[in-house]
Order: sequence, then C-alpha cells, then structure tokens
Amino acid sequence: MASNHRQGGNGSGGKDGALQRPPEWADGLKQLYDSVVEEALPDSFKDLLDRLDATPPARGGGGSQNSRDTSQ
Repeated sequence: MASNHRQGGNGSGGKDGALQRPPEWADGLKQLYDSVVEEALPDSFKDLLDRLDATPPARGGGGSQNSRDTSQ
C-alpha cells in the first residue's frame, strides 16, 4: 500500500496540472552557485595541481602510503 502524502510536492501538477513556480529563494541560490562556479581558481591551488600532475604515480598494492610495512 503506497502512501501519497507527498503528492504534488515536486512542482509538477496540481489541481489544473500547471507547473508551479519555484520558491523565491531558488533564484538567489542559483545566482550564488553560478558565482562560485565562475570564480577563478587561486594560483596556489593551480600550483598544487601542477605539482601533483608532475609526481609519478606510486607503485604497489594500490593502498595509501600508510599501508607499507613499517615494522623495524
């Protein structure tokens, strides 16, 4: 037996089947997201990515560096 307590809550449909307008805060949230996406990457982060790209991949069992035997 399915529950239909959320019926019509997804913005589609209604009594007349018309689409509901998104909430007022949705436009502001979209603008904030777009501004973050368009923000330039900091130089320090670019340098870090360049150094990581230049580092040869580690060989071994595919684990982290901590997985090596460190017993003395």
